[in-house]
Amino acid sequence: MMKKRATKNKRISTIRRWQFGLILVLILSGIVSLSRFSTSKAQTILPYKNPQLSIDERVKDLLSRMTLEEKAAQLICVWNTKPQKIDTKDAAPRTDRGDFSPEKAKVLIPHGIGQIARQGEDKTPRGSAEFANTFQKWLVENTRLGIPAVFHDEILHGNMARGSTVFPTPISLASSWDMDLASRVFTAGALETRVRGSQHVLGPNLDLARDPRWGRTEETFGEDPYLASRFAVSVVKALQGGANNQNPKIGENHVIATGKHFIGHGQPEGGTNIAPVNLSERLLRETHLKTFEAAIKEGGLQSIMPAYHELDGVPAHANKHFLQDILRQDFGFQGVVVSDYYAIGELASRHRVAFDKADATRQSLEAGVDMELPDPDNYLTIVEQVKAGKISEEILNRAVSNVLRSKFQLGLFENPYVDANKAEKVVDSAEHRALALEAARRSIVLLKNQNNLLPLDKTKLKSVAVIGPNAERAHLGGYTDAKPPKTVGILEGVKNKLGSSVKVNYAEGVKITKEGGDWFADTSTLNDEESDRKLIAEAVETAKESDAVILAIGGNEDTNKEAWADNHLGDRDSLELVGRQNELVKAILATGKPTVVFLVNSGPLSINYVAENVPAILEGFYLGEETGNAAADVIFGDYNPGGKLPVSFPRSVGQVPVYYNQKPSAKRGYLYTSTAPVYAFGHGLSYTTFKYSDLKVESKKILPNGETVVSVNVTNTGKRRGDEVVQMYLRDEVSSVTRPVKELRDFARISLEPNETKKVTFKITPEKLSFYNREMKRVVEPGSFTVMVGGNSVDLMTEKFEVIEK
Repeated sequence: MMKKRATKNKRISTIRRWQFGLILVLILSGIVSLSRFSTSKAQTILPYKNPQLSIDERVKDLLSRMTLEEKAAQLICVWNTKPQKIDTKDAAPRTDRGDFSPEKAKVLIPHGIGQIARQGEDKTPRGSAEFANTFQKWLVENTRLGIPAVFHDEILHGNMARGSTVFPTPISLASSWDMDLASRVFTAGALETRVRGSQHVLGPNLDLARDPRWGRTEETFGEDPYLASRFAVSVVKALQGGANNQNPKIGENHVIATGKHFIGHGQPEGGTNIAPVNLSERLLRETHLKTFEAAIKEGGLQSIMPAYHELDGVPAHANKHFLQDILRQDFGFQGVVVSDYYAIGELASRHRVAFDKADATRQSLEAGVDMELPDPDNYLTIVEQVKAGKISEEILNRAVSNVLRSKFQLGLFENPYVDANKAEKVVDSAEHRALALEAARRSIVLLKNQNNLLPLDKTKLKSVAVIGPNAERAHLGGYTDAKPPKTVGILEGVKNKLGSSVKVNYAEGVKITKEGGDWFADTSTLNDEESDRKLIAEAVETAKESDAVILAIGGNEDTNKEAWADNHLGDRDSLELVGRQNELVKAILATGKPTVVFLVNSGPLSINYVAENVPAILEGFYLGEETGNAAADVIFGDYNPGGKLPVSFPRSVGQVPVYYNQKPSAKRGYLYTSTAPVYAFGHGLSYTTFKYSDLKVESKKILPNGETVVSVNVTNTGKRRGDEVVQMYLRDEVSSVTRPVKELRDFARISLEPNETKKVTFKITPEKLSFYNREMKRVVEPGSFTVMVGGNSVDLMTEKFEVIEK
């Protein structure tokens, strides 16, 4: 028996050696792949699905497996709430009820899809999460390679989806001059976005507000490149969780940020949205490009959106020089470039630099636009054009690789799903509402406080009137869902603050527009005179019955907003208060009642009469869902305002451009008026006072690659605790090309107790002294520099130092 078993084992061993030898020959000859003889477990782990490999290795492997149709599909986006009719090219795979439809998906996206746009528009947080999960599951299980989709949303001042927390708009948040606050706000916004199933946001807006007529001023962090760049870095890091080119993976509570609109969008000709931008490359590099450069090099920005306009005759979506030479080569950008909505088609329809959709597609792809948003349109021509040899597969592969890279960064191949229960708990949570209130309070700017009228002492009031078109409702600004969470207007905030101890009277005063402030509406209609006269008369009677008046005026979502179509305008040729608001102010002041104006608006206004005649003025811009509670905290002294203006307020539209960092030959003067703004950049008062002293420059002579330190003492000379934003400006006295008369180069928001003194220090580095010379090289030139320090851009202490030759 033992002998027979030994003979049988020997025979089996011989057969196995023969089989192994045959397999080896087949493998070496290339007839059979080694993977066919791997274990079943190994067969399921293809290289692109292996998280142990680098992102570049995974992208390369996946790209090699994709058909032409699958590649092209990754450059396409579908707007999730678009028509559900299956025969339309931009249809979304949804049922009429809004649920995911696998039947329609099978027809509409058989090869997969790159992105899904705005899936939270019509859904609750739980509904968004469940929809995203169902969509991702279908893609993973029913497309050949199982590539998940990226869902994108807006995040101007919080996730733009139903029920999400609404924080102050960027222009308002910039008034805080508080980078830590911005970081916390956008960390919360990223979390609320990700838990709903979206992983990519179209923000932050990195434009500079260089023309206040422009309706998108509210979306920016102000007029100054340095201030805006500090916000850019803080916001991008918060959104992406610190991810960058060296550490590209983005955690489950964070998203890919998109810097927009590349570049110069905030200084359009005539102040009208998408108009040509006529600026030299030097000026662009010294101003508008600063925010993008900082966001990429310091913040690790992973997505870019080009602008709608043209630069020197070349539309941004077809501009190889800016999208390749500057963005990728000079700045080292490695992320994905997504189009602005419908902008690729405008190469043909508006700019007339392309013959048709196919031509527009070629130009955009070659320039470096990787993906078309928000609908399948021009890029549907890619497959035919590649087959015809009109678009090279190399250019297609470059774009697809950038898109795939973002999906690997987000960890979607490991887990494309989210927790719907978490979405319900996180979105607009008590913690996030508290943060919204803190952000609103820290963003309020005290413009004027004659005879210390503010704060109002509620113990000395029996009644107060809250009057004005912006009193009852919290105006939230653009890129807010049509159905936001609970919001608090100024009237409600005052009532919350005063309770039953003080009677609160209310009158509308006037209407700014008949629509009342609707960012989505295409119309903006002024109220009729008879109606306003009646409302003013009622407001006067209300004021007479009260001990003090809080007058909430300014603008609304009808009077200044993104002009996204010829029938949806939002830019202004005047910066005066719209309608009969000045008449309301005059009538209320005539009652003799102590009056406080609280401005709610999208950007700088020419408030000459208000500034000259109203004793106390607060600026809030759009403060978010906690507007009223924040306003009441400041008005009645429970919070001491410490904000500073991130933009200059012109006296009239004739002063535009009015930004503070003008060139030496600008603003020589006007007949009959001043070139000075109503309120300067960096202006902002407090309920206490501050004294600056002992300004020093540590090293009065430094080399071009050297550094020095500036210090100044700041003392709270008042009777209550307060915040001051200490600002440092520089001027290069003589240079090879003209330089601004002053430029913000550092700042610090500090808190001081009464009689407390703090020493504030700023480091001056070569980066803060350098500029582009006549050869367009960034240099530090030897010579004299003036350093200026103070609480705004006008009232400044000065010192000098010198950069010497090596």
